Amino acid sequence: MPLKKIFTFLIFLLCCIFQAQTLHLYGGSNEDQYLGCINCDTFDKNSIWNPYGDYGNLLSSKSIWNGSGNYGSSYSTYSPWSDYASYPPVILDQDGNFFGYLTLNPYKSERSQLQLAQVLCKNHDSIKKDLSGWYDKLFR
Repeated sequence: MPLKKIFTFLIFLLCCIFQAQTLHLYGGSNEDQYLGCINCDTFDKNSIWNPYGDYGNLLSSKSIWNGSGNYGSSYSTYSPWSDYASYPPVILDQDGNFFGYLTLNPYKSERSQLQLAQVLCKNHDSIKKDLSGWYDKLFR
């Protein structure tokens, strides 16, 4: 089986497992700024995949996709896309269980080991350019 098909299958399998758990991002130095749901569908107002909502909009101050914002800049200490972020977003489920930090920072302890988090980190630039295409690839 080609590697791409195996990768796609594993992503699908992991996404199915996490469908029962709604995973959310919280950012800021106190982790009190809600940044959206990472595995909600594109029509959910809180989804990072909804380009018309606060958390999926490329221009929103609360979006990890806003390259000029605190939570989406590759230079911000609060962004998952900064190699040196001190306060990257945390991933929590609906019950407040901790699933690690969403971060490119290789030195940040407790980086998320979730496959979805790793895919987001590895492909964030590409994802930002095609939210709906990546959503379909990951969740459908």
